Amino acid sequence: MKKAIIIGATSGIGKGLAKILTDNNYKVGITGRRTELLEELKTKSPKTYFTRTFDITNTKLIDENLNYLTSELGGLDLLIISSGTGDLNEKLDFEIEKRTIETNVTGFTCITNWTFNYFENQKSGHLVAITSVGGLRGSGIGPAYNATKAYQINYLEGLRQKAKKTNEPIYITDVRPGFVDTDMAKGEGQFWVATVEKATRQIFKAIKRKKQITYITKRWQLIAIILKKLPRQIYARM
Repeated sequence: MKKAIIIGATSGIGKGLAKILTDNNYKVGITGRRTELLEELKTKSPKTYFTRTFDITNTKLIDENLNYLTSELGGLDLLIISSGTGDLNEKLDFEIEKRTIETNVTGFTCITNWTFNYFENQKSGHLVAITSVGGLRGSGIGPAYNATKAYQINYLEGLRQKAKKTNEPIYITDVRPGFVDTDMAKGEGQFWVATVEKATRQIFKAIKRKKQITYITKRWQLIAIILKKLPRQIYARM
């Protein structure tokens, strides 16, 4: 059986991916901050789920927790980062911005560093991270969220470059969702909202194909093209 760890498996995309992986012959280490939700998921497949409760903002314990889960699994082939946060913050409440940065930048970087180093030593592995279409441009109603997703997109590109230079089968997949029907989907005017089931099916296909970048759902690639080409003067008035 292949071995995977999902960072942030208590709900939404992470939980959906955990179910798909176990259905496809994976042993899965599931993490999150809420022990009761991890245990609830484990009861559905006790022999293939391995739990570890932790918060990725507590970076001092990340190495210990990931080493523990990897040992329990008996190795590691795939690590998925589905843990993230972001709130609408038109009033620029610094505590909201700080929490977003601690999770989406500091915690994210600590996880990706551990994972890349592990795969480099192993000479193989696949790192997948859920970023966002929002990382392509700034946002007046969620400045830190979009900015931290831009950081993640660029960081993954850097790791992909490093992986290429190793000449080893180390793969980096950047998953950029649009709107998915989870607690993370906030604000008015949402469109093309995908169900978790549809989103996770497409993500799993991208993982199997070892795609470098994938938009979820696929039609969001059109929005990405528009966002990239939209002049700053027009975007600033939106």
